[in-house]
Amino acid sequence: MKRILWVLVLSIGISSCSSTHIEQSWRDPAVTVDVSQLNKVLVVALLKDEANRRATEDELSAMLRGKGVPSYTYLTKNITQDKEESIRAQVKDQGFDGVIIMRLAAVDKNVQYVPGTYPIYYGRFWGYYWNAWNAFYDPGYYRTTRTYRVETNVYSLTRDKLIWSGITATVDPSGVNKLMKSSAKAVYNEMKKQGFITGL
Repeated sequence: MKRILWVLVLSIGISSCSSTHIEQSWRDPAVTVDVSQLNKVLVVALLKDEANRRATEDELSAMLRGKGVPSYTYLTKNITQDKEESIRAQVKDQGFDGVIIMRLAAVDKNVQYVPGTYPIYYGRFWGYYWNAWNAFYDPGYYRTTRTYRVETNVYSLTRDKLIWSGITATVDPSGVNKLMKSSAKAVYNEMKKQGFITGL
């Protein structure tokens, strides 16, 4: 059995945002993950704000139905390379199958001009005059949207390699938690569609 950490299951039951979609993905064609056979999943949310990081990891871990473990209990921002071996050994001894890492990779701003509306012009003065009273000039304006791209990587600790990677795009999410949830759901659906995960 391929016992690979598939934190992507973290997205089961998550409500998705309709503006989130997969932009690109890659999978190891030789690997299929049977979710029912997983032991432990290390959930990593690489977010600058520690409160957001913990909230995201806690929520996603809870969705793994007892298999998810938030990374902040093992990994801190102040971790040094000289401690890497001991942490690797600890993770291995505790039976983790793999890791899923999600991070905000980019934010792109798009500015669009929305033209105004004007009264309809007529060939005769009186036709224009009477209709223009109900159709005054509505000035144009600029509308700014932001597209947030989240990168998700899934690693097998038993194989010690990357087995799936993808990038999602979300337009104007209402917050970090909704952004990460909708991204996870989109990734989960894509992996299931590809046949990368089974046993659900």
